[in-house]
Amino acid sequence: MNPARHSGHGIDRRGLLRGAAGLTATLGLAATVSLGTAGRASAYGWTRTLQQGASGPDVVELQIRVGGWAASSAQQTYVGWDGAFGPATAAAVQRFQSAYGLGADGVVGPQTQSVLNSLEAGDGSTAHFNFSEFYSKDGSGFNNGKVGSATVKENIRRLMYKLEAVRKKAGNSSITINSGFRSIAHNAASGGASNSMHLYGVAADIVVSGHSTLQTYRIAETCGFSGLEAYTHSWQHVDSRVQYPSYGSGSWWWESGVA
Repeated sequence: MNPARHSGHGIDRRGLLRGAAGLTATLGLAATVSLGTAGRASAYGWTRTLQQGASGPDVVELQIRVGGWAASSAQQTYVGWDGAFGPATAAAVQRFQSAYGLGADGVVGPQTQSVLNSLEAGDGSTAHFNFSEFYSKDGSGFNNGKVGSATVKENIRRLMYKLEAVRKKAGNSSITINSGFRSIAHNAASGGASNSMHLYGVAADIVVSGHSTLQTYRIAETCGFSGLEAYTHSWQHVDSRVQYPSYGSGSWWWESGVA
């Protein structure tokens, strides 16, 4: 865990106006281009104000970044990555704006874009999470899973933005990643399911500082997570399985139901 990124004192300002997020906005549900060849990272280049009716790759990027603001209470819903700015995206934007002290009009202009970019980090991760925190525990990095490493990295990036929302909703409490991506070998050694979402980089087992697992579960129910393991463990499993139907788990799984 990176203490500077996980402190409870707000956004890491070193991540302000930096990040490689824009380089992957058009990759769709599964990235196929290696981020390692993308060159020096820079802040996502918003070129216009976005509002309902807009469409395009910049809307996809917006949807990724506000994905953790899918609902205001426990609800089995998520912000789709379809590039169409509709009512669900607008509502998520409004929740994001309210949480960050912005005018909650659902319009993504320069002020909202600046705050969105402040959640970036220079390597394409987010302000409070490092890619390395999600590496397979057997030293495989993002390799040897069920999809290629570049796809895993993009999936993790999208997961990070949902976790940024969890962190914000938890009062800026630090989050420890107990398990992120798992290689096939590590997943088997850990007793994971044969088609665990960890194998694709769309799942994490987390502990939120100062919060019980039940409290974390309840927060996660508002963040667009479609996979939630029971809150009877010392950690909370979260994943976005419904948004990745090609991975074979297209049904909602809230093991403890709506809390």
